[in-house]
Amino acid sequence: MAGTRISNEELDKILSQTEEKERKDPKKRWITRMMRSAKQYHKMCPYYDKRTGKCFLKLGEKCERDGKFDGCPVFIEWLSQKYDELKSKGRPLPMDFLDLTLSV
Repeated sequence: MAGTRISNEELDKILSQTEEKERKDPKKRWITRMMRSAKQYHKMCPYYDKRTGKCFLKLGEKCERDGKFDGCPVFIEWLSQKYDELKSKGRPLPMDFLDLTLSV
């Protein structure tokens, strides 16, 4: 049992390494921020049609997640494409999900 304890220095070292990894990838940070922002405004995916059960991002295909967009690979891929598109055009990145939907 005594061998499994982590000292404070080791813990700080591990935590700083994970923080450095997060800082190095601004795309991932932006996508995470947009996901959190979208959760504030929407309980279900904003691109999910409740009546038909289809996903607008997949151009009318059935949504496999029933409108839950937390961790949805289709929604994350769409955000990733938007990030690349905005960066390539040299436009500023929106800080809020509503700003993203207005800029599209």
